[in-house]
Parts: sequence; C-alpha cells; structure tokens
Amino acid sequence: MEKATDKIKRCEWCGTDPLYQKYHDEEWGVPVFDDKTLFEFLTLEGAQAGLSWITVLKKRENYRKSFNNFDPKKIARYSENRILKLKENAGIIRNDLKIRSTVSNAQNYFKLCEEKGSLSEYMWNFVDGIPIQNKWRSLKQIPTSTSISDALSKDLKKRGFKFVGTTIMYAYMQAVGMVNDHTVHCHRFKACGGK
Repeated sequence: MEKATDKIKRCEWCGTDPLYQKYHDEEWGVPVFDDKTLFEFLTLEGAQAGLSWITVLKKRENYRKSFNNFDPKKIARYSENRILKLKENAGIIRNDLKIRSTVSNAQNYFKLCEEKGSLSEYMWNFVDGIPIQNKWRSLKQIPTSTSISDALSKDLKKRGFKFVGTTIMYAYMQAVGMVNDHTVHCHRFKACGGK
C-alpha cells in the first residue's frame, strides 16, 4: 500500500487515513463469494448504521475476536450471558439491538442457506452473479440505494434479518463487489472490472 501522501487517485470518501486507504485499495468493491466474509460484512455494515465506516473499520479486529471470527454456527448459539458480556466490550459498538441482531442474523443465516444453498448464492442472485459496473465521475452521483438494494432489503427483512435496510444493503453491495462504485478516475475502477 502507498503512503497517505501518495499521488494515487482514489475515491474521495477514503481520504488520507492509511487504514481507510488500505481498505479501499484491497477490499472495497472486490467480489466476495465466501459465506463467512459475506456474513462478516453483513454484521459490520449493520453495526455502521448511524456511524461512519471508519469507526467500524477501527473496531473490526475486535469484532473478529469478540464474534468468533464471524462464524455463524458459533454466533447462533450465543447465550443471554454472552450477549450481556458483549454489551460491556468497549472494543465493539455496544448497541444492544445491533449485538442481538448479529445473533439472530446468524440463526436466520442457516434457514436461508437451507433454502438457497449458501449466503453467496443468495446474495449474488440479486445481480445475476455478475458485478454491476457503474461509471460514476463523482461521489455525488453515487446513489445510497437502488431498486436492487430495495428488493434485497425487503427479502432479508421478510426472512427475519435485522439492520438490513436498503441503504445498509447498498453499502454492503458496494463493499462485497456486487456493484463497482469506484469512480472512473480511481485507480481501483478498472481493477474491479470497470471499462
């Protein structure tokens, strides 16, 4: 990764924070098909609600430690005592509803996988298995939700998932590469499939 003072053109939102730039350069917009990583992003995007992404990013390693490296099988079995201990953990966002939603989302994950095969198959079906390639020239052009994120949010809510509103789901789609929203001037635009 280049230093924060480098001349590489990036999407405006990642600023100059080295952690943010590393995330932008190595992860954001790269297609993810691994169920555990997809579940991790589902949890982190939900945790972000009302906060900035950098706040969540700085707590990511603590989330991994606190939530068994985002293993849905382990999280689905969390006891009330475990949930109460998580609420005391300063390394994560200590919002009761967000913590409980992670547990219930893990439980619902298995029902979804039973019906759809995997979280990956389910998610990627919303974009026909191929990342949507946008050609935004500025941050102002990028939407905060689309008809696809609306449909995804609605279906997840129907399945009992929490913290999956359309704006959260569009940010999720951007993060896991279901949509390439790197602006055209960004050095990652072509690397993520833009033409």
